[in-house]
Amino acid sequence: MLLTLLLVACGAVPNQPTPTPPIDPDAQAAQPVELLANLNRSCATEYSPDIDYFPEKVSVQYADGWTIEYFNNYKVITVLTPWRGAEETFQYVLVQCGTPAPSGYGDAPMIEVPVNSMISMSTTYLPHFEALEVLDRLTGVDNADFIYSPAVLDALATANVPTVGSGPDLDLERVLDIEPNVVMTFAIGSPDTDTHPQLTAAGVPVVINADYMETSPLGRAEWVKFTAALFNRERSAENLFERVAEEYNDLAALADTAEQRPTVFTEAPFQGIWYLPGGESYAATLLADAGAAYLWAEDASTGSLALDFEVVYEQALTADYWLNPGIWTSREEMLEADERFGDFAAFQNGNVYNATSRTTPAGGNDYREGGVLNPQLILADLISIFHPDLLPDHELFYFERVQ
Repeated sequence: MLLTLLLVACGAVPNQPTPTPPIDPDAQAAQPVELLANLNRSCATEYSPDIDYFPEKVSVQYADGWTIEYFNNYKVITVLTPWRGAEETFQYVLVQCGTPAPSGYGDAPMIEVPVNSMISMSTTYLPHFEALEVLDRLTGVDNADFIYSPAVLDALATANVPTVGSGPDLDLERVLDIEPNVVMTFAIGSPDTDTHPQLTAAGVPVVINADYMETSPLGRAEWVKFTAALFNRERSAENLFERVAEEYNDLAALADTAEQRPTVFTEAPFQGIWYLPGGESYAATLLADAGAAYLWAEDASTGSLALDFEVVYEQALTADYWLNPGIWTSREEMLEADERFGDFAAFQNGNVYNATSRTTPAGGNDYREGGVLNPQLILADLISIFHPDLLPDHELFYFERVQ
């Protein structure tokens, strides 16, 4: 059975911080010579170099952007591709609190784990907090307006978790008031928009999560293990991801049995330019795994293509399906924006679908939030759209037909 997301009532998000709940020093105080589980709610009460403080470990199977190496009382994470075209890597040394930090890692940040307070600078990380059951350790977000998860919104409201902005709008003073153990953020290699240089200069521990650089859905979902390593919640992450990967691979195998692969294109023009996913991108991989023939599948790029309207018009005019046509929620709105949309066969045949069934009035969209951790749910929707005979009882979760 496909994974489902826990839904609870939403709440408003006040902007005043509250004290972080401390790690319980007695939660796992009785520590034998050989630990049977990671200390995810406490520090080590005594140190022995012979103890493996991380008996629960993760392995990276699908993700290309990071590695993890375990030692008895610390683990080393290396982010290999922090952004497109990056010529540097980032290394983080995660040290079990209550044990000594290692030497020999130069300027690599030393971060004590389990982390007790984290600021999240992207909605794609928030499902990790929920799935790993560490929402109580979320002590700041960049912008609450774009959050979808009712559980996360409720937790933020209950704990008065503040927003801190990002890039040039970062409220550094508020971040310093929160005193987080770490800030998890992303980067694109631009000093004008990246947040990590400001945080690092101010002495705030920061880690770069580069999940968006992954080209496979399972590779991107596997970054939950990256987050889990900071909370010593490896067992939870391994169990979760194992289910996700199994369901995704089973669905992909089912789609591979389809006799035909319908043609598909995506997105819509913005200010005259049609931005389409490259043929080796995350989105293109999803379409291929769903048994569709993406019209730009032969393109070798992993990012976006910027094409003129006329180029897309000529190539996609007779395509079978059109996905994610921008902000429009009705065919009437689409025609009002550009009457040429009505020329596409997918439009005429009613085969236009948008991932807008799980959204908030403020702009939150679960397709771009929970869907990152649960690509098997997206894949099931796509297979149901392209090959309804393969999943005859499936009800669309993220997508809906544009009427």
